[in-house]
Amino acid sequence: MTTRPPIALSIAGTDPSGGAGIHADLKTFTARGVLGTTAITALVAQNTHGVSRVYGIDDDFVSDQLDSVLDDMPVDATKSGMLGSRSLVELVVARAAQSQLGFYTVDPVMVATSGHRLLEVDAVAAVRDHLLPVSDLITPNLPEAALLIGDDEPVAQNPQEMLAQARQLVDRGPRAVLLKGGHAIEGDVADVLVTAEGTVTEFTHPRVATPNTHGTGCTLSAAITAEVAVLKRERAVDEVGSDLLHEAVDNALNYLARALESAANWQVSLDPKGAHGPVDHQVDIVRR
Repeated sequence: MTTRPPIALSIAGTDPSGGAGIHADLKTFTARGVLGTTAITALVAQNTHGVSRVYGIDDDFVSDQLDSVLDDMPVDATKSGMLGSRSLVELVVARAAQSQLGFYTVDPVMVATSGHRLLEVDAVAAVRDHLLPVSDLITPNLPEAALLIGDDEPVAQNPQEMLAQARQLVDRGPRAVLLKGGHAIEGDVADVLVTAEGTVTEFTHPRVATPNTHGTGCTLSAAITAEVAVLKRERAVDEVGSDLLHEAVDNALNYLARALESAANWQVSLDPKGAHGPVDHQVDIVRR
């Protein structure tokens, strides 16, 4: 009798330092028990100090990579990270509209922590108008949420404003929004999950004091994608309801919290001043 593992796909750029992008996604997929597959959208020269160069991949080759995976494997869940250009956004929109991606999570990567723009200006409208409506979940941080709502929208400063902005984003078409509160300056971290059905859940957890936050957004969206893939296979369902999504998000946030805590005292850079190292993706994997 044959069987198969849950399968997840990441559509994103690279990170040679291993903390973010495709590299973080694959490590997270492995840690959360799924077979990870990828389509690389850009080669990115970056490390714990920031992005120094981006080399875009031709749209045709990104499409060929997607064909290689989707024509051969039943993908349970997909996440996209750095898409970069309007044409790449439209390419992924077409795949999602054809129901090829399974449960689809959008991590709307726009600007690196270092300030380097990772999404072309003319692509923002494509994300707002075309990508959000075909997504099952989007996972913006506070600055990304404000930008997705409108160029002049202020960044949310409190839980009430976060909830209001999450609802505005749901109105743009995604089935659910997880608005991440990690960019708030003080206190516990509060993330709010709002679904198109109207359910609202706030996840609160202690803030981990650490400079090693490189790739946290990538890691969280990958962990949610993996958790959805696992739960879909375990429960033999195709549709992801609010209860299953809530469980997947909760599991993923707990994993990220452990990964942050485990790497809180790491120093991986030769020049630690101003460096932001990775989280410990292997926190749940036995080491030798």
